[in-house]
Amino acid sequence: MRIVRFSPNESAGLGADPLFGILNEEDKILVLRGDPIYSGITPTSSKVDLKDVRLLAPTIPRSKVVCVGKNYADHAAEMGMEVPQEPIIFIKPNTTVIGPNDTIIWPRISERVDFEGELAIVIGSICKDVKADRAHEVIFGYTIANDVTARDLQKKDGQWARAKGFDTFCPVGPWIETEFIPGNQKIITTLNGEVKQSESISSMIFKIPQIIEFITSAMTLLPGDLILTGTPAGIGPMPQGAEVTISIDGLGSLSNKVSPRVQ
Repeated sequence: MRIVRFSPNESAGLGADPLFGILNEEDKILVLRGDPIYSGITPTSSKVDLKDVRLLAPTIPRSKVVCVGKNYADHAAEMGMEVPQEPIIFIKPNTTVIGPNDTIIWPRISERVDFEGELAIVIGSICKDVKADRAHEVIFGYTIANDVTARDLQKKDGQWARAKGFDTFCPVGPWIETEFIPGNQKIITTLNGEVKQSESISSMIFKIPQIIEFITSAMTLLPGDLILTGTPAGIGPMPQGAEVTISIDGLGSLSNKVSPRVQ
């Protein structure tokens, strides 16, 4: 199922508060009662047209976004680094999360803002010390993310918190697919229509069960938390006003534009 979070406009007649729904192949949204990650998938009798609403980030983590760095060998190589022996993780605050077609804000203190297309895991239950062979039990579904990075600040700081933690630096969407099975699907990132990244998610160094086991050995994950699984080679800067689109077969496409640099 494609789970969407959306804001209806006045023509939808459903009020102004964000809602959740199931998007079907006819671009109709079956409205759900409550947040399905927390309260389960409970359909109502209401339906709306996709064209009449604005899609939002399908989840806003109440806790955190956990990211895996250098999880593709070709990306580690382009960064001049060796392949890690175990997952390298870092956290983006939940205030970085925005939705499809929202604007990535270029901060005034950065000279270079990069895209990083990634497969994202949506956690569905409170979990700690999850073994790899049970990782599937805590996954609600999958979506697409852009691990936006102020590359110059990353190099300057020697660590990643500030460079990856600005507001709007984690676009997510367009929906959560609960039936997605990771395999040989490609991550394809385009910048103003030009392909910049194209790699199979099967090329990840650490696979999803390993990632979940490693992260939960250190910290508790909560429903709605996101795990970004790493980016392949081809990262690069997004010019002011550019549009970046990340696509994964079965998960759709996530597009965002970049603002002019804040003065």
